[in-house]
This record gives sequence, structure tokens and C-alpha cells, in this order.
Amino acid sequence: MSGPTLVIELAEPLSPAALRQLRALMAGLSSRFDEERPGFFDVNVPVERLGVEDRREKDWRKPFPLPLLGNTMADEGLTALVGFNPQREDRRRPFLVYLMGPGAGDESTFEAEHADEPEVEAVLGFRPTHAVNVSAGCNGEIDHVATALLTAAVMDVIGGVAKAELLDGQASVVAGLPGVVGITNDDWTALGTAEFLRAWVGHPAFRLVK
Repeated sequence: MSGPTLVIELAEPLSPAALRQLRALMAGLSSRFDEERPGFFDVNVPVERLGVEDRREKDWRKPFPLPLLGNTMADEGLTALVGFNPQREDRRRPFLVYLMGPGAGDESTFEAEHADEPEVEAVLGFRPTHAVNVSAGCNGEIDHVATALLTAAVMDVIGGVAKAELLDGQASVVAGLPGVVGITNDDWTALGTAEFLRAWVGHPAFRLVK
């Protein structure tokens, strides 16, 4: 994918019930939905369904009552923070959201991404058995916002801890946000909850690593 990626670290395999909940979430959020294998979703997600305000003329608006943003975020006005103009952009953002690990698929990718991470495991308090990657297909500013909010929505359903690479100088900003579990790898990786991702999106210095 050409846009940013966030990883959700899991302490155990997803149960069949959790996988059904994840499937239902992705189907509900998506304007185009394709499950290539169990737990691997190729989707388009309209940003309105992630809580991003649609500022088109009133007659063109299609509200979607899914409050994935916290009240504070909604009150502050996310679109003003990110400079997003929905009238000039296709709001149906492409994503791959996929479970990986033993028995789930993409085992070699999972092993490569989780090789030699003792510091991360120490902060997590567990060795990840599986993970879910949330990868954007585009790299516009709105795609970074949508990636974080979509990842938070997935975590609301399946749990886990988000792992995000950081840009130079972001560690000091991220460290003070709610929901941060820890900063590792010499300030290049942040671990946190869904609350952390939503708080980070609301910060003026927000930007994911492509």
C-alpha cells in the first residue's frame, strides 16, 4: 500500500466471535467490501463513517451516525485541524485491514515484523501471537487521519495495543497524550490504546509514518 500503516498487537489469536465482530465492523464501515480470506479485508471507507465532518453543501451531505471520535475531538472540529476539504476529495478511502500470524495468513510477514523486539515486548507485557495491520492505499493528509481512526475503531472491537512508528521529534509530543503505553526503540515507536490514537489525531503535530 502507498499510504501509512498501523499495527495492532494481539496477545492471543482472535476468537471466531471476535473475527465475526471485526467482519461486521468492516462491512458496516465500507462502501466497497471484499474479504479475500478470513480476516483479510480489501475495502473503501468513506471518511464520514469515521467521524470526519463532511463540509459539502447541505443538500449533498449524507450523515452517517457512527461517533468514532470522542466528544472533545468532535467539538474541536477535526477537519479544521487537518485542512481537509471533502468537496475536492474522494472520501471513499482504500484500505487493507488484515489479520496475520500463525494459522491466520501472512505468517512470514508477521515473523519479519516481529523479529527481535524485546523492548517492545517488555512494554507490552506480552509476546504478540498475532497482529492486525491497517494500511491505507493513499498518502494524503486525510489518509493519515482515517488510518488512525479506523485502527481505533478496530481496536474497540478486538482489543490489542497499537504500534506506531514515529517521525523525528514526535516522541515528546506523543508521550504526553492519554492512552500511551510506552515509547520504545530510541523514541521511534509508540505503543498505545484506541484513546491514544484518537487523542493523537487531534494534535496539530499529528502525522503517521508512511
